[in-house]
Amino acid sequence: MVVGDASLDIDLLVIGAGPGGYVAAIRAAQLGKSVLIVDKSDWGGVCLNRGCIPSKALISAAHTYEHAQHADSMGISVDNVKVDFAKVQEWKNGIVKKQTGGVNALLKGNKIQMFQGEVMFINENEARVFNDQEAPRYRFQNCIIATGSRPIELKAFPYGGRIISSTEALNLPEIPKSMVVIGGGYIGIELGQTFAKFGTKVTVLEGSDHVLPGFEKELTKLVARNLEKIGVEVHTEALAQSSVKNENDVTVTFTVKGEEKQITADYVLVTVGRRPNTDGELGLDLINMKLTDRGLIEVDNQGRTSIPHIFAIGDVVPGLALAHKASYEAKVAAEAIAGLPSVVDYKAMPAVVFSDPEIASVGLNETEAKEKGYNVTIGKFPYAANGRANSLNAGQGFVKLVGDKETGLLLGGQVVGPEASNLIGELALAIEMAANLEDIALTIHAHPTLTEMVMDAAEGALGHPIHQLGK
Repeated sequence: MVVGDASLDIDLLVIGAGPGGYVAAIRAAQLGKSVLIVDKSDWGGVCLNRGCIPSKALISAAHTYEHAQHADSMGISVDNVKVDFAKVQEWKNGIVKKQTGGVNALLKGNKIQMFQGEVMFINENEARVFNDQEAPRYRFQNCIIATGSRPIELKAFPYGGRIISSTEALNLPEIPKSMVVIGGGYIGIELGQTFAKFGTKVTVLEGSDHVLPGFEKELTKLVARNLEKIGVEVHTEALAQSSVKNENDVTVTFTVKGEEKQITADYVLVTVGRRPNTDGELGLDLINMKLTDRGLIEVDNQGRTSIPHIFAIGDVVPGLALAHKASYEAKVAAEAIAGLPSVVDYKAMPAVVFSDPEIASVGLNETEAKEKGYNVTIGKFPYAANGRANSLNAGQGFVKLVGDKETGLLLGGQVVGPEASNLIGELALAIEMAANLEDIALTIHAHPTLTEMVMDAAEGALGHPIHQLGK
């Protein structure tokens, strides 16, 4: 029974406080809206608590451990390097706490009402928010659904015990001796490579013919080589079939090109994609929300759903499941609600994998550009020819630019190598501003820096490379 069940009025109800939800709430508050944001878990969502931030913290710790072990080439000898994994986890958790505390402070600072609990739609204009203590009912003018996604569970590999998702993998109390990773996408490779560097014997089962199948083989070859170097066993064209788990380990049966194999490991990490959180008690069926066959919410170029005053952003709408995509869509949706003419344009949407080496891409790759009919010109510059890269002992990788030969317009760029995640920012800005290759080549880049490789690649695409012989 709910006492005092009159609806409270609010301009905007935001459901979910991840990188989509909290950004939407803040932008809407900046535009004068009264906002209520609701999340059933932690402020900052999966990204800050169980995804981007904790995984990058563990990756950084693993890199540090590896560098300490292999500093001899720089004349530095470090003996008896050890990992105290409990302290690594404590450090990682401290970063998460700091970040989520920052989100909390931003929401409060923008005078946004916060409610820790769940939401159920009553009708198209009202919803009940509830937790163990209270269940107020709100009437909203607009709503933004930003409930994110969760790991897909395979029927033959039910989560629990020794079969884990990325969430449990990030919180393991100790370094496992062995691990099977099902799925060689970005989550599987990032976490598999991390645990391998800490000393875990890792086996990756990937269904396609190469790891990181969302990227061109040219980019993933270096990652595959480094996986092999640290002892990761990769089976491509592999299909996981069944599992037998007990208290101490799991035995996985899988096939590679029809041949059946088995492997036993301490843990099986399943990373085969994510499912949108559009089911459950939210009650989208009660308001007849239009969904795709995959359970994604259909939206227009402002994030507006089939119910015009309800918007959806992030992992619950079609497109890549990326935190920065959710934040971008959040600002567009909030501005649309405020009456601004904002619309989404994904041409400069970067994608990054924090593998070793890192991979980053934005805009069109060479194949995509050719398929769209462009007369393509390519500029490619290796890390090995960059002074700063060599001074960092990081001479592995390259920067590749894809341009339109007729107009010189930059169509896309890919980077594989250390700091690719940072270098891709310059290329994203260039594409957003419709820069051409000459703009990039004429931009003065500080020396010695990794960013010089972007300039060098542009000069290569224009046919007058300075730091390479010929083209």
